Formats: sequence, structure tokens, C-alpha cells
Amino acid sequence: MVAVFNKELLSWYLITLKLRETVESGIVNSPSTDRSVQFPEEQTHRHLQNHQQRAAPPSDALRVVINEDSHENCSEEVPKSPESEWVISIKEKLNQARQDDAAGSWARLSIYRIPHYLREGDDKAYVPQIVSLGPYHHGKKRLRQMDRHKWRSLHQILKRTDQDVKIYLDEMKELEEKARECYEGPILMSSSEFVEMLVLDGCFVLELFQGVAGGFKQLGYPRNDPVFAMRGSMHSIQRDMVMLENQLPLFVLDRLLELQLGKSHHRGLVAKLALTFFDPLMPTDEPLPTSNRDKLEESLGDHATVFDPLSEKGCLHCLDVFRRSLLRTGPQPTPRVWMKRWSHGNRVADKRRQQLIHCVSELREAGIKFKRRKTDRFWDIKFENGILRIPRLLIHDGTRSLFLNLIAFEQCHLDCTNDITSYVVFMDNLINSPEDVGHLHYFGIIEHWLGSDAEVADLFNRLCQEVVFDMNDSYLSRLSEDINRYYNHRWNAWRASLKHNYFNNPWAIISVVAAVVLLLLTFAQTFYAVYGYYWPRS
Repeated sequence: MVAVFNKELLSWYLITLKLRETVESGIVNSPSTDRSVQFPEEQTHRHLQNHQQRAAPPSDALRVVINEDSHENCSEEVPKSPESEWVISIKEKLNQARQDDAAGSWARLSIYRIPHYLREGDDKAYVPQIVSLGPYHHGKKRLRQMDRHKWRSLHQILKRTDQDVKIYLDEMKELEEKARECYEGPILMSSSEFVEMLVLDGCFVLELFQGVAGGFKQLGYPRNDPVFAMRGSMHSIQRDMVMLENQLPLFVLDRLLELQLGKSHHRGLVAKLALTFFDPLMPTDEPLPTSNRDKLEESLGDHATVFDPLSEKGCLHCLDVFRRSLLRTGPQPTPRVWMKRWSHGNRVADKRRQQLIHCVSELREAGIKFKRRKTDRFWDIKFENGILRIPRLLIHDGTRSLFLNLIAFEQCHLDCTNDITSYVVFMDNLINSPEDVGHLHYFGIIEHWLGSDAEVADLFNRLCQEVVFDMNDSYLSRLSEDINRYYNHRWNAWRASLKHNYFNNPWAIISVVAAVVLLLLTFAQTFYAVYGYYWPRS
């Protein structure tokens, strides 16, 4: 019994001693208390008191003292509450936002990631399938096969120019910061990796450009080269290289070409090489009329062989070069008068007001005729005297990806017009069914290599599903107004209905003429019968 009592007493003593040490340690660490130093006599007295009260749990008064001391200690030593950590994280994010605004990180932004609302269901149209350029798709497993050919191109350049690779690395090192600012979001690549990527991808692009323009054999590649030859895979490479997420800044390509040539080249050479390389992707094969070609040659002078998109303003990347070559001088939008009068300068595009005109079938019922306009500028649409003249549009398996990336660039880049988007929306309004595509194909306006007219109709109907633009800033807004005004005129619809129902073929014309003659004869017979009845001959 004594042993049991002593064991219980010892347990209570140890618990009380441990509790006392915890409280005292908090008091010692607290800078705001004067009880940080205790004499041995005080500690002995406290131990005796704890020994006398060992058989009972701590009293309420002792609990209050312990709680107060514990609260005082927690305010100094316990980690911060979740609420304070939450406030700190918000302040850190605001500080980062302030740094982004102060740095002006959006000034050179030109190579964007495709917004998720545009890429839903069409991811393949925006993601390269063979070759990656730039940091967005760098290092992806299915694109690594082309890396060895990139190294081959770099080796061939160094061998042909008898240069050291360090020259290229040093030049790209100077452009690293400027090049990083062209891409959206943080690029999680080290400095050496980013510079290596610029040299490797840039030299690969330039080898393709020069090979297509002057021949790969002259660059030192064999005739049966798996990449650097005019094979079927070249079309897929061209389609990958025109994607928005797969771009390199044009100033990077300019600097690399300067290093290869050993001297400063004239302005716009890379852009001209890019136009030659991407020519098979053009959505039209209509030759430029002779009169317009002469005017263009006179305006370009010595550089008349290739259109120079850099004559007014520097381009950003190859997709921008290609877009400017499509627009050439570029259509100028004509805002509607009433919209300029009643609206403010800054307007939000309204998705409900993107229906510019009616479809082909409805316009034909209103008497509007369709004819092909002979020009290589596929966007240059005219309407006059009830005739809608549309240039020829060539549609192939790469047209969808091409238009989607051009539209995405116009949607993302602020200093960019919406001319391609306006054209695609206009054609989307015209085409609602395979019958509409059939009519345009019959008039020579649409030529396609797809399986059926239904696929063409589906292509246009899906191109602008999530695209929003201001139709009043469209270069086709005035033309659309003229078409709708003609469509809403009742006499035009009646005349078209008469022609469609009674004068659509020779036999119908003969039947109408015979019916009119019979009606006139019947009217004459009736007239003479009535006249003879009331006024008989004497």
C-alpha cells in the first residue's frame, strides 16, 4: 500500500514539475515581464508547495494563472494565425502586381498563349505537331525528334561560315531579356537554356527559309535529306511554324542572319524569305492583275520581286509578317455615321451584333447576284448595283489552323486591326448550309479540297464561335449596310421572286409568254363581245 501511494505521489510530482517548468520557460522568454530571474530559494519554496498539493489536481485559481501566463507566452512565441498568414499572402500578391506594372512587362508582348476559350475543341489547330519553336512547347516529348535536325542545321551553318558557336551564344545573350519580354507569363527556363533555344531554333528557321528560297543543295544538304528537302513533311512544318504559340521574335532572326552573312543585310530580308517560305499556305492562288502588278512594281522599285511588309512599320514575328502580306496595304474600316454620333470612343464589342448580313440563299431570293472578283487580295469584297463581288478563296486542310491563329493574334494583340476576323465573320454570315457553299463554288468564289460542301460550311460556322469583335470598326461595315438596305427593299425581292419562279429556264419563259398572249387574246375577245352587245352595228 505504501509503495502504491509513493508511486502515485511520484506521478503527481512529476506532472506538476513538468507543468511548472513549461510556465516558467514562457515567463523567462517573455521580454515584457520582470520575473525572468528567480532565486534558488523561490524555486525550492515552489517545489515544496507543489509537493504538499500533490494529491489534488490544480485548483481553479492555479488554472487562471496558468492560462494567463500561457496567453502571454502565445502572443510572443506561438506561430502566426492562419488569418495573419492570409493577409501577408495577399500583400505579397499586390506587391508582385505593383512590380509588374512598374516594370511595364506588357510593352513588348507579342507572342501570346492561346486563351482557353478559343482553344476548346480545336487544340490541334494551335499546338505544333512536328517542330517546336520558342519556349511554350520546348522540350515536349513528341517534338524532340526534330531536335537532332536542329543541331544538324546549326552544325551546317558553322561549317559553311567557318564560325565559332560562341559568337551566336554571345549575341543571343545580349537579346535574352528583350526576347523574354515578347512572351506571355514567366518563362521557367534558365538563362543558358533560353539562349541555347534561341540559337538552335533561330538557325533552324533560317536554314528552312534560305533552302526554300534558293535551294537546299546550295546550303550543303543532300538531295535525299529527311528534313532539308522539298518533301511532303514540309507542308506540316510550314503549318507548325505559322502558329501563334510557335513563334520567335523577328529581331532574333534578323541578328542571326546578320551573323551568317558577315555584314549588315538590308532591312526586311528575313521577312521576304518568310513570305517565300509560307507562300503555299496563302488562301488564294489568284494572280495579281497586270495593271495592279505594274503599279506595285513602280511603288516597290528595286524590291519589286517580293512584297515588303516592312515598308511602314516593323513586324513582330513570322505570323505577323504573313498576316501583313495577306492584307498588303490593308483595308480601312469605314465606321457608320450614326454609330460615330451616338457612341463613345471606347466601346465593348457586343456578341449579339455580329450578324452582318444574311446567308447566300436569302440574299439570292432578294435578287442579289454573286460574281468572282479577280484579285489576289481575298478580303477585297465589293457590292454595287445588286452584285456582290467576292475574290476567290482556296480552302485546304491547313486553312482552319491558319485562320484560327490569325484570329487569335488579332484577339490578343492590342495594336492590331481586326481585318482577318471581319472577313471570316462576314463569310460565316454568308455560309449557313452546304447549299450556300455550293452556290459560292458554282460562281467560282470558293474552291476547296475538303471532302464535301458540308465540311466547308462546318469550318466557317466553327471558326468564330467564341470570337467577339466590334462590327462598327470592321472595314466591311459600310458594305454590309448597303447589302442589307438592298435586301430590305421589297421591290427587289418581288422582282427576284418573279425571275426565280417564271424566268429561270427557257421553257418557263415560253410558258409565261404563251400565258400572257392567251390572257391578252381572252381579254380582247371579252371586250369585243361586251362592246358588240351594248353597241350593236346598225
